[in-house]
Amino acid sequence: MSERIRLGLVGIGKIARDQHLPALKGDDRFELVATASRNASVDGVAAHKDIESLIAGGHDLTAVSLCTPPEGRYDQARIAIEAGLHVMLEKPPAATLTEIFDLAERARAKDVTLFTTWHSREAAGVEPAKAWLQGKQIKAARITWREDIRRWHPGQEWILAAGGFGVFDPGINALSIVTAILPEALLLDEAWMEVPEGRASPLRAKLHMRCAGAPVTADFDFLQTGPQTWDIEVDTDSGTLRLGMGGSILQLPGEDEQKAPDREYARLYARFAELVAAKQSDVDVRPLQLVADAFLVGERAIGETFAF
Repeated sequence: MSERIRLGLVGIGKIARDQHLPALKGDDRFELVATASRNASVDGVAAHKDIESLIAGGHDLTAVSLCTPPEGRYDQARIAIEAGLHVMLEKPPAATLTEIFDLAERARAKDVTLFTTWHSREAAGVEPAKAWLQGKQIKAARITWREDIRRWHPGQEWILAAGGFGVFDPGINALSIVTAILPEALLLDEAWMEVPEGRASPLRAKLHMRCAGAPVTADFDFLQTGPQTWDIEVDTDSGTLRLGMGGSILQLPGEDEQKAPDREYARLYARFAELVAAKQSDVDVRPLQLVADAFLVGERAIGETFAF
């Protein structure tokens, strides 16, 4: 076996514990040698308070994976790149497009890998959906992405602050899927968002887009209780394709549902290992561009106050 990637994990929060740690444990190409987090650690792994002390800790690191909120992630990634480390970024990859473009240039200059991850693209139904849509005429598409902020982001005030993305934090997962499966560019025409009084980022949003003239709509809601909804439907000249549960369930016209277990983060780390071995980067900003477009042209309404 080739030399293992000695990884530092930055940000030990819910997403790191739920997804990153299990994925790393199941991939022998990686060795988790240290962490950096202000308030948390991993049993049996060297712990630091910040990325500077992580890098200075003498761990002979190969790469870092950043699981922190997008606000402030640029500085962490820049420090890692300047230290000659490969960098994997949680989604959204940065707080602004300028930040991620600058990081890409810095990674090229240092000849290290930069990987902007979109975990929902690794859901089991996404690649088969992309393959089926090739050569089809797209007539319309609908995204319905509704989940409970209190369930998935309990007490995480940053997500409704400036740079926190609000409902676009989950919504960008849907945009990452449709930008991957639709055969032509997705363009934004109109957007509407509802921002709670006293907050900076929206709890609800609606987008009107187009793909080669076909209408594409998105309904994002961060206040859905009960069953959660992560669905995409694409009408074509051969019938309607449906992706359910965030892309894990695929239904093609006239066929039974196809289901598969969640291996999104395992697939992300496998891809990161491949990129490092090939000395390549994967920096796709299309989902982030659509969110930026929505903030640029969108109509805003003030909603009721919100508390976790």
